[in-house]
Amino acid sequence: MSLVATVATAVWAMLPAYVPNNVAVLAGGGRPIDGGRTWGGRRVLGDGKTWRGTAAGTLAGAALAAALNAGEPAVSGAVGVPLPTFPPAAMVALPFGAMLGDVLASFLKRRTGRERGAAFPLVDQLDFVVVSLALAAVAAPAWFGDVFTLDVLAAVLVLTPVLHVATNGIAYVLGLKNEPW
Repeated sequence: MSLVATVATAVWAMLPAYVPNNVAVLAGGGRPIDGGRTWGGRRVLGDGKTWRGTAAGTLAGAALAAALNAGEPAVSGAVGVPLPTFPPAAMVALPFGAMLGDVLASFLKRRTGRERGAAFPLVDQLDFVVVSLALAAVAAPAWFGDVFTLDVLAAVLVLTPVLHVATNGIAYVLGLKNEPW
């Protein structure tokens, strides 16, 4: 697979996992997942992880996967790269895995004494990727194996931190986030 095809496949296949956390920021608020509970004197997750944000992020990612399926023939033809379509299990596993990864990272942050919004290098950039890929591998194993070849996985692991930092920087400048990471 050429470098262009690898990068195009990596970005296309991960879009349903890239979008949910951004949507959660915009649609969040409401009841925290942890219900305000503490563990060891610290919040379990914090106010930033809400049921509404998680649901909105997951639904947005699944809707995006459906839209990508509809647009795949035209986009594949335009870029000259056969892009993957998403089976129903992957349409849900990727965005829900992204949200779950972010929740697990929040749990780890609280357990290590980090406050909401504190930087947690690499965990902040890859938490959602690792869990979304793991969930997709379990939910749609044949599809996962066909799409996420070693070169595509490598591209995802290299591109994601760069994209994460860039999009968070933009959200910070636009006033949508309180910190640029």
